[in-house]
Amino acid sequence: MSFESDLLAILPRLRRFAASLSRDRADADDLCQAALEKALRARDQWQPGTRLDSWMYRIMRNLWIDEGRSRQRAARTFAPEEAGEHVGHAGDRDVEAHVMLSDVDRAMQSLPDEQREAIALVLVEGLSYREAAEVLDIPMGTLTSRLVRGRGALIELLGEAA
Repeated sequence: MSFESDLLAILPRLRRFAASLSRDRADADDLCQAALEKALRARDQWQPGTRLDSWMYRIMRNLWIDEGRSRQRAARTFAPEEAGEHVGHAGDRDVEAHVMLSDVDRAMQSLPDEQREAIALVLVEGLSYREAAEVLDIPMGTLTSRLVRGRGALIELLGEAA
């Protein structure tokens, strides 16, 4: 596969991570585009045989920091429909699942940035602790403590079912 094809294959995951960082669909799309542009310009810096997704997450996170992650952003929920994902509403079960997903999304958005990033990379995107620590440029112990605190906060916000 070509570099561009590999990027296209992980695009949905990049969009999800961008959404978890930005909390806003338009900002997430802009961030994703900027990360893809930067990756295409710096493709010779990526080492084949390593995880392209981890490299892209790191580029994206660094761009987000550079663009002023510290400024206040209005907390907004991110609906799966906004990411181009289809969520059915045909029956009670679908409505219940949609409500539950919205609750989880609101809970995730209420977490501090550090905890939300760690949870998004490990629990949502499936990176190993080592890979997530590398993306975030933090020691493994710091990642672990952020995950523990984030999971605890989610359980508190969502109840024992989380």
